[in-house]
Amino acid sequence: MATTRTSPGREVDDQLLAVLDEWQVAIVANDADRIGSYMADEWIMVSENGMTTAEQFLAFVRSGDLTHSAMQRVGEPRIRYHGDLALLTTRVTNTAHYQGIRYDADEWTTDAFRRVDGRWRCLLTQITAVKK
Repeated sequence: MATTRTSPGREVDDQLLAVLDEWQVAIVANDADRIGSYMADEWIMVSENGMTTAEQFLAFVRSGDLTHSAMQRVGEPRIRYHGDLALLTTRVTNTAHYQGIRYDADEWTTDAFRRVDGRWRCLLTQITAVKK
């Protein structure tokens, strides 16, 4: 079994956080191809609505049914490593528009990233709404 490490070093933490930040920029740009480049083929998002596959999510973006006008992480992230797997938990605020209706969200997200050939790709995103 792989040893869990808080961090293999600040440089790796910074690389992973840069990937997350770049992915969020792609989401706000509503660029399905760029968004998809950060996801593994088997990526799913789990939320109060159930599971959404990468294919479903990207189809919503491509159709224009789902857009984002803002997204950023807030607060300090928590990162844990298990070999080439990283679990990144952070708080994210975003503004999404689904079929023309605006949704402002404040959420805790946990992303499972795997490093393959030196590149981090997300396998799973778990979203939990912040209780107001």
